[in-house]
Amino acid sequence: MSTATPTRTAWRRVAVALVLIAFVLIVVIAVQQSLAAASAIDRSVPESGAETAPAGSVFAPSEADGVIIDGDEPTVFDVDRAAVKNLDPALLDALQRAATDAADDGVEFRLNSGWRSPELQQHTLDEAVDDYGSTEEAARWVATPETSAHVSGDAVDLGPWSGLDWLVQHGSRYGLCQIYGNEPWHYELRPDAVSEGCPPMYRDPTEDPRTGG
Repeated sequence: MSTATPTRTAWRRVAVALVLIAFVLIVVIAVQQSLAAASAIDRSVPESGAETAPAGSVFAPSEADGVIIDGDEPTVFDVDRAAVKNLDPALLDALQRAATDAADDGVEFRLNSGWRSPELQQHTLDEAVDDYGSTEEAARWVATPETSAHVSGDAVDLGPWSGLDWLVQHGSRYGLCQIYGNEPWHYELRPDAVSEGCPPMYRDPTEDPRTGG
């Protein structure tokens, strides 16, 4: 019995399958090219109305705003950093004198936060509202740009804990005082503390008259 007919039939099936595969590949390539072109258009053409939005409308905090990145905390002598150099001169002087004496005891101060721009303060407040779930709770930790002692350059948040322990014992000699009971890292200058000791602390910023307490 001849096998020519089955063989030809098998080859026809293979040929049809190859044609179908080639067609599918052509369709896939065409779709990919169309998607790539559409993506390029989306990136190059702004959405409706986007061209009227002011440049820089989305705030991106930078070192110039006083941002301090974890692991890159400056000392009180790093006056090339905005968070340090924009502090009130009297506060900075007291910090540097205290830091010099603390170094004799093997203790170093690092700034977790110092001067902040109003934009950074608002950004910090917005994040606190998100984290704590309400404006009222956030106010216990972060002041508004209009009332923040960080924005005016009159406050620092310090670390590490060894530095804070040293300041608890010796800070008043330099007029450096913890202001809020819930923020052991937050220090401000109180010149009268040199002779009279630090004043009683507020429980948190909501009791501070400067922040509307």
